[in-house]
Amino acid sequence: MSQLETPLFDALLKHRNRHPIQFHIPGHKKGQGIDPAFREFVGDNVLSIDLINIAPLDDLHSPKGAIKDAQHLAAEAFGADATFFSVQGTSGAIMTMILTICGPGDKLLVPRNVHKSIMSAIVFAGAIPVFIHPEVDTELGISHGISAESVERALDAHPDASGLLVINPTYFGFAADLKRIVDLAHSRDIPVVVDEAHGVHIHFHDKLPISAMEAGADMAATSVHKLGGSMTQTSVLNVREGLVSSKRVQSILSMLTTTSTSYPLLASLDTARRQLAIHGYDLIDQAIKISKDARKRINSIPHLYCAGVEKLRTSATYDMDPTKILISVKDLGITGYDAEKWLREKANIEVELSDLYNILCLITLGDSRKEVNLLINALTRMSAAFESDAEIKETEVTLPEIPALAMSPRDAFYAKTETVKLSEAAGRISAEFVMVYPPGIPIFIPGEIIAQDNIDYIAMNIEAGLPVQGPEDDTLEMIHVIKETKAIF
Repeated sequence: MSQLETPLFDALLKHRNRHPIQFHIPGHKKGQGIDPAFREFVGDNVLSIDLINIAPLDDLHSPKGAIKDAQHLAAEAFGADATFFSVQGTSGAIMTMILTICGPGDKLLVPRNVHKSIMSAIVFAGAIPVFIHPEVDTELGISHGISAESVERALDAHPDASGLLVINPTYFGFAADLKRIVDLAHSRDIPVVVDEAHGVHIHFHDKLPISAMEAGADMAATSVHKLGGSMTQTSVLNVREGLVSSKRVQSILSMLTTTSTSYPLLASLDTARRQLAIHGYDLIDQAIKISKDARKRINSIPHLYCAGVEKLRTSATYDMDPTKILISVKDLGITGYDAEKWLREKANIEVELSDLYNILCLITLGDSRKEVNLLINALTRMSAAFESDAEIKETEVTLPEIPALAMSPRDAFYAKTETVKLSEAAGRISAEFVMVYPPGIPIFIPGEIIAQDNIDYIAMNIEAGLPVQGPEDDTLEMIHVIKETKAIF
C-alpha cells in the first residue's frame, strides 16, 4: 500500500455510494431521523458515514480489513511495528499503555507532572507510582521534563520497576534527552512508554525533537487531534515489539474502548495520517517558520517574554518544539488568566492555556501569518493596556513541593473516607484528585499527604480564576481524606 491511500475512508465512501437500506444502528439512519437544525448545520456527508462495525467496514476491536490496512499505513508513517487507532482520545491510549505493563503492586517510574489519565490508570492497575522529580523552571513557574540523570538514579534504586513513563514533549513544548533515557531503561530490560500527546508532528520534521518511536520507546500514546489534523477525540497508540506484545495491547485497548466506535472519527485519523505522511514536512515547516517569527516579535513587546532555545540547558530541557508559544506575562503585573480573559474580550482570541504566570498559544499546520499577525497586534495592545501595572519582578515564582506518597493511589481511592475542610486538611491523606485543567496535572492525588503549601497554591489558582477541579465538592471548600489521621510511610 501507498501512503497516498486511505483504506478506511475509501471503504466508507464505497459503502455509502451503494445506498444500502439500513436496519441497524445508529437510529438517525443517514441523518433522516436527526434533528433538522443539526442536520442542516453538519450536512449529510458526515451523517452518511456515521455507521457501525458491519462486515464491509471492519471492526476496531478485531480488525481484519479496512481498519487493519489503515492502522498498518499509520504504523509505517510513525515508524512503529504496530499502530492502534483510539477514539477514546490519548487518555484511552495512555491507560492502555500502563495497564499493558503494570498490574497490582507493580512499580511504575513516572514524572510527578503527569496528566490525570496516567494517575487514573495507576489507580485502575493497582500499581505503585515511584515519582521522579521533574526539573522546575522558577522563572516561568512551570515543570519541564525529567533528566536522564534522575532517571538513572531511579532505575538504580528500583531495578524491579515494571516500566518507565516519559512525557515527550511536555505541554509547554520542552523535551528531555529521550534517546538516552530509553537506552538507560532498555539496558535493564525495563520498557519505556511515552505520553506523546503533544508530539504527533515531531516525527514528520527533522527540526523538531526526536519522536518516541525514533528514540526506540516501546509504546507511545500520540494525540493526532491536538496538532495533527484529525477530529477531536482521536489518537493513535504506537507500539514497538519486544518488551511489549501488540496482541496484549489490542486486548487491553478493547477492554477500554466503546463497541460503538465512531467511523467519522476513525476516518479522520486515516486521512490525517495521509496528510502528515505526504504533506506533513512542508506544512510543519511553515508552522515552524511562522512560530520563530512570532517568538521574535513577541519578545520585542514590552513586559512580555516568550521562552525559546535559551532555556535548553540540561538533559531535562534538551530540545524544544518552537511551535509552542509560551508567553510569560508576570512582568506585566497580571496573571495568565487575566491575559486570557483580556484577549478573549478585547481581541476575540482564544489561547490554549493560562496559568498564574503564562499563556500558551499553539501554532499548527492549520495556521497562517494572518492569525499570528492578529495575535501580535493584540498582545501589543494588551501590553499597553496594563503598562501602568507593569514591573520587573525580582523574585522568582514558586511551585509547591511534590507531596509525599503515604499509600498506593488505589488503596487511598477505595479507602474509607471522611470529609474535612480543605483549609484544615494539612497532614491528612487525600482520597481525591485535585488539579488545574488544563493542563490536568494533579496538585495532589489519592494517597498523598496534603501539605499547607499545596492548599495555599490551590487558593492562589482559585483566586486567579483558574479552573481547579477534581474533588466531589464543586465549591472546593471540602475534600475527602482517608479516615486514618496519621500518615503511614
